[in-house]
Amino acid sequence: MKVRIIGSGSWATALAQVLADNQQDVLIYGISQEEITDINENHQNSRYFGTIKINEDLKGTTDINDISDADVILLGVPSLALASVLAQIKTLIDHKVYIINVAKGFHPVTKERLSLVIEREMSGHLAGLISLIGPSHAEEVIERKLTVINSVSEDLEEAKMVQKLFANDYFRVYTNTDVVGAEIAAALKNIMAIASGTLEGIGEGDNARAALITRGLHEMLRFGLVFGGKMDTFFGLNGVGDLVVTASSHHSRNFMAGFMIGKEGGAAKFLAENTKTTEGISAAKVVHELAQERHISMPITEEVYKVLFENKDPKTAIRELMNRPLKHEY
Repeated sequence: MKVRIIGSGSWATALAQVLADNQQDVLIYGISQEEITDINENHQNSRYFGTIKINEDLKGTTDINDISDADVILLGVPSLALASVLAQIKTLIDHKVYIINVAKGFHPVTKERLSLVIEREMSGHLAGLISLIGPSHAEEVIERKLTVINSVSEDLEEAKMVQKLFANDYFRVYTNTDVVGAEIAAALKNIMAIASGTLEGIGEGDNARAALITRGLHEMLRFGLVFGGKMDTFFGLNGVGDLVVTASSHHSRNFMAGFMIGKEGGAAKFLAENTKTTEGISAAKVVHELAQERHISMPITEEVYKVLFENKDPKTAIRELMNRPLKHEY
């Protein structure tokens, strides 16, 4: 199958290399000529991975028309850009294609899960829709370090197709049909990662992080069940797995966003200077609003929202979480 990757960022490049390692027909489309030239001529994507060499069979293009022959299109773009990118793709494709989504979050205006956005925007052109998500950092995948994630689709056969495209001896892929739960878990773990990074930024330690991850998982589950997610998903790769890696690692943009916010004692400087995609910021706003609409108790998300959007002091937010009324754990 011809797989075309939209985006030449770190995760798109790492996944493209997995496909190249598997001898798939893969091509990266990117808007940065510098990045594409680096991939084609130097066999690197040095903006993200320094001097690490990538598979020499991996090629890139800056001509969007080169994706028109795709059987499968992998969307390696931020959730904020998803709708506009899909509108452009739709004008180039005269046949139905499989879409693989790797973005994590919600539509910032409609508050929809991303699969719903893709289904709407690609109406009439969609052969199938699969999400490829789970505990993973591009920085490790590009070095072929062991990674295990999920291929998620309501159609198990579609999930198995993507599983077979990507699976190899360093990249193991499971299948999952709980699209609602997987997408919600993937979005909410970024909010918890911001909270976890904030704890480290203000000087807290492992005890605090363990508590945050545990209570954060409860919060994710509570929210997900209301919208129809399945409990098992939150205790699997897309739930606890992705939460642990994202809320514990300096590779995580969301964790590092929280870390800088904690160091600064507030979010204003980070928000003014940040140029990296940090999905947890927009997710915090959407989840805060949805939780209020549905009357779902989300204390950690609420405090992250206030730090990000109401200029609340992070130490005050954490102190108030610690001083909530005492209760039974479950």
